[in-house]
Amino acid sequence: MKFAKHTFKINSFLLVLIFIISRPSFSQNLEEKFDKLLIERYKPNGSGASILVAKKGKVIYHKAFGLSNIELNVPMKTDNVFEIGSITKQFTAVAILMLVEQGKLNVKDEITKFIPDYPTHGKKITLHHLLNHTSGIKSYTEMNLSEIKSKDMTPTELINYFKNEPMDFDPGQQWKYNNSGYIILGHIIEKVSSQTYEDFIEQHIFKKLKMGNSRYGHKNEIIMNRAAGYQTREGYINSDRISMTLPYAAGSLMSTTEDLFKWQTALNQNVLIKKETLQKAHTNYPIANGEYTNYGYGWLTYDVNGVPAIQHGGGIFGYTSYAIYIPEEDVYVATLTNCNCNSPGNPTKKIAAMAIGKPYKTSKKNTNISPKELEKFVGVYEFEDKVIRIVTLKDNQLYSKRQGSTAFKIFPKNKTSFFFEDNFSEYEFDISNDSVKVIFTDRDSNRISKGIKTNKPIPVEKVEIKIKEEILKQYVGIYEIKPGFDLNITLKNGKLISQATGQEVFEIHPETETKFFVKEFPAALEFIKENGKVTSVILHQGGQKIPAKRKK
Repeated sequence: MKFAKHTFKINSFLLVLIFIISRPSFSQNLEEKFDKLLIERYKPNGSGASILVAKKGKVIYHKAFGLSNIELNVPMKTDNVFEIGSITKQFTAVAILMLVEQGKLNVKDEITKFIPDYPTHGKKITLHHLLNHTSGIKSYTEMNLSEIKSKDMTPTELINYFKNEPMDFDPGQQWKYNNSGYIILGHIIEKVSSQTYEDFIEQHIFKKLKMGNSRYGHKNEIIMNRAAGYQTREGYINSDRISMTLPYAAGSLMSTTEDLFKWQTALNQNVLIKKETLQKAHTNYPIANGEYTNYGYGWLTYDVNGVPAIQHGGGIFGYTSYAIYIPEEDVYVATLTNCNCNSPGNPTKKIAAMAIGKPYKTSKKNTNISPKELEKFVGVYEFEDKVIRIVTLKDNQLYSKRQGSTAFKIFPKNKTSFFFEDNFSEYEFDISNDSVKVIFTDRDSNRISKGIKTNKPIPVEKVEIKIKEEILKQYVGIYEIKPGFDLNITLKNGKLISQATGQEVFEIHPETETKFFVKEFPAALEFIKENGKVTSVILHQGGQKIPAKRKK
């Protein structure tokens, strides 16, 4: 389920030209700002992106950057087709609401009305809970999908894969993003409409709205202008394969930025459903304790720099997406990319904010803080949501790292406030008492989390050493974790590569002659020798030691 020569479609260019004539300085300056932001992020020789900005129903910016196919050096175009990942959920939600208007179902209906044998554990799970991510059903994307990732499955088979998992919480008690809910919704659409989900979406939405470049995704079909999907592992690689029956109604659709604008325009004009029905999808619903979820049906309800907006992103193997609509300004921004390595979320939000004349302010660095003062903030912090963040200092630069993630630079605004390099997150430290406290603010979602500095030592950064290739060759082989689930170790360009059955590829880095670590997440592999031969490997992850015997 986040570049190259800029190209315009003629009609888009005329719309931009009209806009320039009416407001020359504003449009020109805005276009330059958009260009600067996007060129910095999407390089000419890397994976690409297509970006569309519309205001008052007119396209004011439509460009493409980077490459749609890196291997063939093919520039990205604005009409390239991408997998849109979880933006699919908007279409699924509207399809449900279309059936509501037809009197065929109600969002208050329990799912057992449509799937009588679904194990609800005595709980009342409604379509509203599925649409709003408050069902408590286990999200199948949190499960080990190695056995089914590349397998074509029917909706019933997919539901059977997760339906007997314990529930995470009682329906309506919490909010937790959940792909399983939208799988069930797709199945319900099929049962009620007597059509496949694919046919329903393509016939009743795509064809009706003349979204000619949108479709249900298929890996084996020829799709004109399809952008190739990539991911990164010490450089670009082709994305892992996934059967598109797996994301299904939660993330299987493909589209273009222009078609997504047609979609938003049709929603605004109530072509598919009534205004009051659509409002149900854009409502910020609360959970049982009164706290709001910032989610409707298929849309997030976060503001854009204080202005109400609806938005959603998507991420699927090889592709990322983000789209925002700001109703009171009638501004729509959609960005589609062909790599899961460079998420378009933040640049899309920044562009939307600039388009409404309320750009996010860039925080200014305070350079009058000494290294000794910065040292006070170094430590391991535990937050109320159980997240661990680690603040370190290197070469007079502070870094923040969420446990198991990547370290980001943080810069001082004043003696106690620090902002992240993306300008969307901030720390506010309180060092007035014996214990150091901190408030983490995500300006994008308006989420605030409080933390406190612990006495835990900062994890030692593992240092990669050099090992001769003759030694590395000893570890190449297949190691069985359990029947049907292996760990494949290969050697490529003097580096060891690890891949579990059906999972992504990771380089493993030597810290000793027999112990290797993964940089992307906290995990290590320790090779075991008996009589000078490698016989097994131990996977160290999540506090567990998982042995795997060598097969060959």
